[in-house]
Amino acid sequence: MVEIKASPFPFRLVPASAALVIIDMQRDFVEPGGFGETLGNDVSACKAIVPIVRRLLDACRAAGLTVVHTRECHRPDLSDCPPAKRERGNPGLRIGDLGPMGRILIAGEPGAAIVDELAPWPGEIVIDKPGKGAFYATDLGQQLMSRGITQLIFAGVTTEVCVQTTMREANDRGYECLLITDATESYFPQFKQAAIDMIVAQGGIVGWAATSDDLIGSIA
Repeated sequence: MVEIKASPFPFRLVPASAALVIIDMQRDFVEPGGFGETLGNDVSACKAIVPIVRRLLDACRAAGLTVVHTRECHRPDLSDCPPAKRERGNPGLRIGDLGPMGRILIAGEPGAAIVDELAPWPGEIVIDKPGKGAFYATDLGQQLMSRGITQLIFAGVTTEVCVQTTMREANDRGYECLLITDATESYFPQFKQAAIDMIVAQGGIVGWAATSDDLIGSIA
């Protein structure tokens, strides 16, 4: 067991029972021309965390932790993308439309791929999810259970949407959840901070939060 400085109190990590979950570090969300930008967002902040997530990933791999990567994407026929999701808002391009990196948020298209710097290794878990949360309509729960995982460490984008949704799903399923604050990002800084505040409020009602330095320094 390793004790990590965290909020609202130290997190006791059991490496053999822990997994790093990297949420949606895809080209469609962090690179110009992707879905995030079509929604009118500045993607530069999300792109900027790639080196931090890579350092975290390297440390967790070296420590022998299970690694999970998620991708939000849909089938080419959009049968798993409800109209309520595809038609919401007023983006320049919608899910399934042809963009600069192929069809937006479609499985197998270049834009749906995880950025090269964080590419999964053989044997690491890769979850394609049609919703915001990584447990919805996926086999993530079964894969974690089969490996004896009880603790989840979170990074990725965006903090207040897919990251927080997955943390809340995990918390309801009994996992201990730790958010790495500088390895997650939002298009809206105030939303990121609000999400972190909600996660650690009331004695950690959803989970814990720590920096990448605090985690890496403890498991190195």
